[in-house]
Amino acid sequence: IILPNWKLHGQLYDGYDEEYDCPMLDEDRVVDELDNQMTEGGVIVDYHGCDFFPERWFHAVFVLRTNTNELYKRLETRGYNEKKLKDNIECEIFQVLYEEAAASYKEEIVHQLPSNNPEELESNINQILKWIEQWVKVHNA
Repeated sequence: IILPNWKLHGQLYDGYDEEYDCPMLDEDRVVDELDNQMTEGGVIVDYHGCDFFPERWFHAVFVLRTNTNELYKRLETRGYNEKKLKDNIECEIFQVLYEEAAASYKEEIVHQLPSNNPEELESNINQILKWIEQWVKVHNA
């Protein structure tokens, strides 16, 4: 399993967004950089969006959902500015990332998982591991 650490790949950024206080990812460069690894398989991609990733890369997409009170506390602790906080909360309320995933990939591979506390995190890990085990059984038979 490979977890891409894009912070190590400065060439994958295309400027800095002052309003959101974060680097801007060059999506085309990211796809070019990861394409060979993704084609080999066995890769987990962790990112806060998915519409620019090719459908052929994924057998499953897991969208983690968080209630807005918990999300607000997490983002406030990270020091997000007011606009970034507001926009992230609105995205969660309107299910923007789930809708993006559902529009970008086959419905049957998109799954929502709650992510509000450590117990749910552990449950999510177990569910994903079970999904992987089942997928391997079916596709290596």
